[in-house]
Amino acid sequence: MLYPLAWLLATSLKPADEVIASLNLLPSRLEWSNYKTALDGVNDVSIWRLLGNSLLIAGGAVLGNVISCSLAAYAFARLRFRFRGPLFAFMIATIMLPHHAVLIPQYVIFNQLGLVNTYWPLILPKFLATEAFFVFLIVQFMRGLPRELEEAARIDGCGPFRSFFKVVLPLTRPALITTAIFTFIWTWNDFFTQLIYLFDPDRFTLTLALRSFVDASSTSAFGPMFAMSVIALLPIVLFFLAFQRLLVEGMASSGLKG
Repeated sequence: MLYPLAWLLATSLKPADEVIASLNLLPSRLEWSNYKTALDGVNDVSIWRLLGNSLLIAGGAVLGNVISCSLAAYAFARLRFRFRGPLFAFMIATIMLPHHAVLIPQYVIFNQLGLVNTYWPLILPKFLATEAFFVFLIVQFMRGLPRELEEAARIDGCGPFRSFFKVVLPLTRPALITTAIFTFIWTWNDFFTQLIYLFDPDRFTLTLALRSFVDASSTSAFGPMFAMSVIALLPIVLFFLAFQRLLVEGMASSGLKG
């Protein structure tokens, strides 16, 4: 399982003539210039700008999903309203809807709004609770919370919104952390959607920049490309390591413990 990762790390330090020709895992000499080339960026755009663009999109997606999906989940899990059951079933059914089926209508809408070649098409839908998987995940977690806590808050004069922010939301932290981690990883690794909406190299992310190492003659700078792949992998690894305990807790828990 770890061999591909070890191969990626080793190849990022191989000379250009050994990347394809040699089957050895370890390079004959360490080619640190691969990382120097990767840090210089592509298309006159530094890697720090690319990294900032990726963090902006991933951070906006995380914030949008955590806010909108938690609000939608609270409505389905705790509030009583007409057609709650059919609406929840319809939302769950959208999980089976392929992303490519709605890509063209979404592109037409954002193009008419003049938002193509901006970050809004990649961030704005996240604030509209469009990720049914995360809504379902948080709903299942909220259903395991004791209703007596909200009833006590209601006796003290709390309305639905105040009960949500003061009582339910703090107890839902493991599910929210799980949502944040998966959203960050999926958005960071997303290539197709960013390729559709972003044209200006100054707005490229690390994912799009990796493709730019292939020039018009179809020759590739493999060493720097793998070096940039390692750099692009580091934020995901660090993000996961920082929150892995809460990730396991969020996936395994169904309510309060202890």
